[in-house]
Amino acid sequence: MKVVFFGPESTGKTTLSQDLAKQFNTSWAPEFMRTYLQKKWDLHKEVCQIDDLIPIAEGQLQNEAFAEKYAKNVVFYDTNLLQLKVYSEVYYNGFCPEKIKSWVQNNKYDLYFLLYIDIPWEADDLRDKPDDREHMFQIFEEELKQQNINYKVLKGNYNRRLKEANDVVEKLLENEIYQKR
Repeated sequence: MKVVFFGPESTGKTTLSQDLAKQFNTSWAPEFMRTYLQKKWDLHKEVCQIDDLIPIAEGQLQNEAFAEKYAKNVVFYDTNLLQLKVYSEVYYNGFCPEKIKSWVQNNKYDLYFLLYIDIPWEADDLRDKPDDREHMFQIFEEELKQQNINYKVLKGNYNRRLKEANDVVEKLLENEIYQKR
């Protein structure tokens, strides 16, 4: 089962995906965009450009394939290419490379957790929208609706989010295992 954490910056996607992977004794796919852009910032003090989008997408797909190779029943994704598509369209006036759109359509996931913005925003080198969180959340939610993707919104403090996500995943895994019998 493939579980994606999705939504605006600084909503806990990385922490939740890592911690759930530990709880379920399985793998998780880190967000390649963060690693790629942090390195670009550290080396050259440069931000993302359109030419970076395809290499970021390819790196994300590699991270996902690696995590899937070692998964046990479930794999968690700290974002995916749909996240990159949203950010591309936000930052580049509606533009997203067709190749990324195609990959988004061809890669299917079983569950999306959309993380709400009710936890404090934390600054870092890459985050830049502390005053636009509600609008960004709406954009992410609208993307899920446009793609006709079922999702669950996670709200509240970290412990509440972790418990709710854990409960949802456990229930789905039980149903999936039961159906295979």
